[in-house]
Amino acid sequence: MNEHGGGCHCGNIRLRFSTELDPSQIEVRACQCDFCIKHGSRAIADPDGRLIVAVEDEARLHRYRFGLRTADYLICRDCGVYVAAVTSDDRKPRAIVIVNALDDRSLFVCEPVAVDYDAESREGRVARRRARWMPVKIL
Repeated sequence: MNEHGGGCHCGNIRLRFSTELDPSQIEVRACQCDFCIKHGSRAIADPDGRLIVAVEDEARLHRYRFGLRTADYLICRDCGVYVAAVTSDDRKPRAIVIVNALDDRSLFVCEPVAVDYDAESREGRVARRRARWMPVKIL
């Protein structure tokens, strides 16, 4: 497994993304919702990989929900960095990681694919995330 570390700016949230894929093979998605556009979000996931999110101080972690409320968007309350999104209503949580929050972000060279999920139903969104997002553990 290849490991890619990262986290928020102040260090309260640390990330460890593990994948067998070379960074140049991983599709980068640029969601077109207002939240993601305003954050300049570029998201990646490997359904066969995994993400570990380690939080030093849970009180400084903000879990933001909007729209269909099917995911928690993890943002550091101190430095404001958006690091990942995690399914919020699933027994087996799945996640995406934000490329900009990774220390070696320059290795993820695929041109971001603009994606628009506004027309998805709640069920369709949950199914897509189960298929395309990766297992996650929050410590």
